[in-house]
Amino acid sequence: MRFRSLYAKLFFYFLVVIGLTLSGVGISYTTSSRELDEMAEKQMGQIASNAVHHTDLYLKDYERSMVSLLTFRYVMEFMDLPADREEYDYYYYRKTIREVGADPLFIRNPKIASISLISDKGNAVYYFNEASEQSFTPEEIRKQRDYFMSNTSPQGQLSILKSSILTGQEKQMVTLVRRIRGYSSPELKGLLAIELRSADLSALWKGVDLGKYGYLFITDANGNIIYHPENSKEGTVLTDAVRLKLEHAGDASFFDDSEGQKRMYMARTSDYSRWKLIVSMPVDEVRKPVTNIRNSTLTVGLLTLLLAIFLAYRFGKSITKPIQVLKSGMRETQKGNWVPIPLPKHRDEIAELMLRYNHMVKRLSDAVDKVVQVELSNQEIQMERQRAEFQSLQLQINPHFMYNTLETIICYAAVQDSEDIAEIVQALAYMLRYSVQTNLEEITVANELKHVMYYMKVMQHRIGREFEIDVAMKPEYLLHAMVRLTLQPLVENVFQHAFPEGVEEYHFIRIDCGEENDVFWVSVEDNGCGMTSERLVELRHKLSANRLADGEEQDDDGHKSGIGVLNVHRRIQMVFDDRFGLRIESEEQQGTKITMLMPKGRQIKRKQ
Repeated sequence: MRFRSLYAKLFFYFLVVIGLTLSGVGISYTTSSRELDEMAEKQMGQIASNAVHHTDLYLKDYERSMVSLLTFRYVMEFMDLPADREEYDYYYYRKTIREVGADPLFIRNPKIASISLISDKGNAVYYFNEASEQSFTPEEIRKQRDYFMSNTSPQGQLSILKSSILTGQEKQMVTLVRRIRGYSSPELKGLLAIELRSADLSALWKGVDLGKYGYLFITDANGNIIYHPENSKEGTVLTDAVRLKLEHAGDASFFDDSEGQKRMYMARTSDYSRWKLIVSMPVDEVRKPVTNIRNSTLTVGLLTLLLAIFLAYRFGKSITKPIQVLKSGMRETQKGNWVPIPLPKHRDEIAELMLRYNHMVKRLSDAVDKVVQVELSNQEIQMERQRAEFQSLQLQINPHFMYNTLETIICYAAVQDSEDIAEIVQALAYMLRYSVQTNLEEITVANELKHVMYYMKVMQHRIGREFEIDVAMKPEYLLHAMVRLTLQPLVENVFQHAFPEGVEEYHFIRIDCGEENDVFWVSVEDNGCGMTSERLVELRHKLSANRLADGEEQDDDGHKSGIGVLNVHRRIQMVFDDRFGLRIESEEQQGTKITMLMPKGRQIKRKQ
C-alpha cells in the first residue's frame, strides 16, 4: 500500500496496531466468555449432582427405617391375618406395631407424617405423626391398595410417589412405598408406605446459592413435579416442550423460555429414586459475569480506541507539521528565497533539524552573496584590466613629456651636431619599447630601475642640469618581483609635483626597498614641497576607493592631479591582492614618501 503523505502512513500504522490490540482483546473476551459459560454449566451440573446425592442419602435413610418394619415379626404376621380376623387380633397387632415399631420410628424421624400397612386380605393400619387421625372404609382401603400395587415393583423395590392418604394434602406429601411379604407367605402381596412432607426436602438445598431468581425442583419419571419452591406448582406436570428437551438433553444443559424469560436448565437423574433434580437459572443471571466483562471490554475498548485515535492524530501532526514547514521552506529555497523557517517551541530531533536547516540556509545565502560579490568584483577587475591596458598605451608615457622631448631634440639638431641627441633618442626608444608592453605581468626590480635610469637621461636634458637619484637598495632585492611600469611613474610624479619651482641643488630623490613581516616594499622619497593635510586625506581617500583614474584631473598649476599614483596603486592590487598597493606619507614643505607594498618572497630568476 502506497501513501502520499507521512501523516497517512503514521495514522494507518497506528490504526493497525490499535486493531490488532482490540482483536486480541476480542479473542480474549470470546475465550473468557466461553470458559465462563462452561464454568456456569459445570457449576449447575455440580449443584444438580450434589442435590441428587443428598436427596438419595435422605431417602435411603428413610428406606433403612422402613427395613426395620419389614423385618418386624408382628408386621409380617399382620400381613397373614385373614379377612375375617378377630377384632381382638386386629387390635393386638395394631397396638403392638405402634408401640414397638411406629412410635420409635416417629421419634427417630420426626419428619415422617404417616405410616401405612395394607395386606392383600384388606387388613390395614394407619399411624399418624402430628396429624389428625383418619379412618377409611374398606372401599377406600381397596382403592389405596390398587393404586400402590399398580405403582410399585413386583420385586419389592422402593417406589417414591407423589401422593398421600391424608385428605387435602395430596400435593404436599411424598410417599415411600414397597411391597412386603407375610410371615408364612413368600409372595409380596402386602404394602408398607411412609409419607414425608415434600417441603422438608427444601432443607437439603438451603445452602445452595442459585442467585436471586434461580431455583431447584424435582420431578418423577413421568414429569410430575414432586417439589418446587412455588407450592402452587407441586403436583402439576411439566409441559411437553420442557419434558422433550429434558429427554434429549440428558446431562447437558438446555434453554427454554416458556416461563416468560429465557432460562437455562440442567437436570440429573437419581439412580435410586428415578427422580429428576432440575436446576433452573435465568440466562441473564448465568451470563452476568460474561455480560459485565463484555460491557467493560466494549467500554474500555471504545475509550481506548478514541484515545488512541486522538493520540495518533496528535502524534502524526507533531511529526508531519514541522516536516511540512521544513518542506515549504525548502520549496522557497528552491525558488531562490533564502528565508529561515520559524522554529517550534519544543526541542526535539525535528526542531534540531529545522535549526540546522536555518543555519544551512544562512550559510548558503552568505556563500551565494559572496560568490555574487566575487563574480561582480571579477567582472570589475576584468574591466579595469582592459581599461588599464588601454590606458597604458595612452597614459604611461606623458604626452607633454613626449612633446617637450621631441621639441628639445629638434633644438639640438638645429643648433649643433651633438651626441646628446643620440643619447636622448636612444633613451626614448628604450622607454617606448618598455612602455608599449601592455600586459600587467610581474618584472624584476632591476628592470624597473633600468627604466628609471633611461627616464633620468631624458630628464637631465630637459631640466638642463645633472641630477642623480639615490638608490639605497640592497643587491639581494634586485631580482624580487614587482609590477611592470610602476616605479617610473612615481619618480615622474616627484618632478611634476614635488619640485614645482624647478630642481635645486638641495633636492633629492631616494629609492629604497626592504621586507617587513610578509610584505616587500619599495619606496620613493623626496624633500620637495610636500602636501597639505587636506590634499593628503583626499588622495588617500581616492586610493581606498580601489578604482583606476578615469580622466585627467588637473590641479591649480595645470598639472595632472595624481593619475599616475592612482593607476599604480590599482595595478599593484590587480596583480597581487587588495591587501597591497601604495602607502603615502607627506608633510607640507618637508617632502613626500610613497611606498609600494607587494608580497614578500616573490623572485623572478628568468631573464626579463
